[in-house]
Amino acid sequence: MAELFSDIIDRCKCGDRQAQEAVYNLLAAKMFAVCLRYSHNRAEAEDLLQDGFVTIFTKIEQFRHNGSFEGWARKIFVNHALKRYRSEVRMSMIDNLESVEYQLTEDENTEEGAAYQLSEADLLKLINDLPQQYRMVFNMYVLDNLSHKEISEKLGISEGTSRSNLLRARGILKKQVNELTKTIIYKQHANK
Repeated sequence: MAELFSDIIDRCKCGDRQAQEAVYNLLAAKMFAVCLRYSHNRAEAEDLLQDGFVTIFTKIEQFRHNGSFEGWARKIFVNHALKRYRSEVRMSMIDNLESVEYQLTEDENTEEGAAYQLSEADLLKLINDLPQQYRMVFNMYVLDNLSHKEISEKLGISEGTSRSNLLRARGILKKQVNELTKTIIYKQHANK
């Protein structure tokens, strides 16, 4: 399989349209999921997907078969999303960690183990509903495994701001997961 994929990439480097179509078919679904994580909506994710593939095929000669092609491509899509983000939105930075207070009170806690009832779609929606600056940092740190130093370099923010935005994103998500879980539990009990 690796040999076949290597051959397809080499053919792409020569401008072979069928090879480009094969690469697109192999990666489009995974890369679209990446684009969705960094977009406001489906249309924006589709634009990012198209832009990312244009970049892949114009820069494919830079891929040297060191590491996975999918990983190389993924970085292109993430970088496109970050570039678009930086050009469209001025982030409101939060440097004061003390201002971030999203602690749950005792009555906000849900039943033990109830979070398992949330679907992946529910969780992704909650992440996508985060304010953009928090969503970007959360995605980069939690889903893309970047360090705060890497995030700060890519977004042009301080490491403290990255940490603060991640803390705030987690606080918002924790509160929303608890609220959504309580709603699900309430509906289940009401239907009994």
